[in-house]
Amino acid sequence: MSTASGSFDVARIREDFPILKQRINDKPLVYLDNAATGQKPQAVIDALVNYYTCENSNVHRGVHTLSQRATDAYEGARSKVRQFLNAADDREIIFVRGTTEAINLVAQTYGRENIGPGDEIIISAMEHHSNIVPWQILGQETGAILKVVPINDDGELLLDEYEKLLSPRTKLVSIVHQSNALGTINPVEQIVELAHRRGVPVLLDGAQSVAHVPVDVSRVDCDFYVFSGHKLYGPTGIGVLYGKAELLEAMPPYQGGGEMIRSVTFEKTLYNTIPNKFEAGTQNIAGSVGLGAAIDYVANLGMDNIAAYEQELLTYGTRRLAEIGPLRLIGTARHKGSVLSFVMENAHPHDVGTILDAEGIAVRTGHHCAQPLMDRFEVSATVRASLAFYNTKEEIDALVHGIDRVIEIFSR
Repeated sequence: MSTASGSFDVARIREDFPILKQRINDKPLVYLDNAATGQKPQAVIDALVNYYTCENSNVHRGVHTLSQRATDAYEGARSKVRQFLNAADDREIIFVRGTTEAINLVAQTYGRENIGPGDEIIISAMEHHSNIVPWQILGQETGAILKVVPINDDGELLLDEYEKLLSPRTKLVSIVHQSNALGTINPVEQIVELAHRRGVPVLLDGAQSVAHVPVDVSRVDCDFYVFSGHKLYGPTGIGVLYGKAELLEAMPPYQGGGEMIRSVTFEKTLYNTIPNKFEAGTQNIAGSVGLGAAIDYVANLGMDNIAAYEQELLTYGTRRLAEIGPLRLIGTARHKGSVLSFVMENAHPHDVGTILDAEGIAVRTGHHCAQPLMDRFEVSATVRASLAFYNTKEEIDALVHGIDRVIEIFSR
């Protein structure tokens, strides 16, 4: 495909996204809420319709043609995820509902088996609630202790402090790859390498990063990697847990039911092998197929091309917003992507979001499920404009124009 130097054909790409053609409040839609969810290309919509029209059946259990088609589509999607992440084996890809369920699965299986009283779990100050609360619950159940890596005023992880926190009591590190509220992209290879020196496994929360930067779990060498399909331009209700096979094999089941068993008697149950052991009951088959179509779509564009173009947008957007006097950016890390969070003098973020919506501009306002991070920056909420490869510099200009409208209203 193209590059960010001028041949990345955004106008053509936008034609693939039907929702972008609509108007909101009689204004062209400017969708800048991609950190909450990405829009869906027609190829994903078509894949869902085709599945329900031509292939709908339950998987694995049937010998009839439709079941075989559905199974092929479902397992084909698993293979696409494995290739996308550069994992070693399809068995290392577990389908779940999303990032939240994936983290809870690890906490309630690996965590319960390997973490006990006085043991320590390391997270960071920029985590989403989904990478805080499951570990707090585990700590309440087991007596484990949560340790938090601090960040600087730019929103960058303090690696020296992280290294100091690693100790013989550390049993797991669970760190976000890219912050949903700041855009900070953490040095995950260093994080993993420092933990592995001490024999500590690492989970990376890829909910924000997987749609914006190339991910190679084999190179990073993380032990677990989790993400949600809907942020990768796929359907809602589908997500992925990648785990190294030897860890997944040793972990107990997360849920009991059909498919995750080899045999059942009233006296004893023998569990299935991975990945089936962690996929109890009828899975979101259509969601998996849609996720596979989304992966095909972004792979065709090229993740390197997507990352380069979005960096161009981010640089432009950062410069434009920095020129606005009453506006303060929250999150100015040297290595960041796709997110522009800010606060404004005399205007609450919710009011800013409401005024922008009147201009057809969709942004997110609030604490972004990162209340401890908001406390760190001494704000209750921010306005978050988050970018995708179908956004344009003209849409950033529209955002700036909308902010000018906010300033005009609040200066009366």
